[in-house]
Amino acid sequence: MSKICQITGKKAMVGNNVSHSNTKTKRKFNVNLFKKKFYWVEEDVWISLNISAAGLRTINKIGLDAAIKKAAEKGYLNA
Repeated sequence: MSKICQITGKKAMVGNNVSHSNTKTKRKFNVNLFKKKFYWVEEDVWISLNISAAGLRTINKIGLDAAIKKAAEKGYLNA
């Protein structure tokens, strides 16, 4: 599975590697991603999500049900 948050859609970014040599290389900025299980009260099931720290804050702010519905609308949630 790729490293993409299922709530916010955040994924790895690519940027310049800052070094003091003449090599032109790129580096990868990974997402703070981890696997977490949530109990979805409305559906009475446990679900497992690959979620970033920002996604966890979103769930704490608007609730799990609203966050899942919003992610499904935007196509981030692959069921």
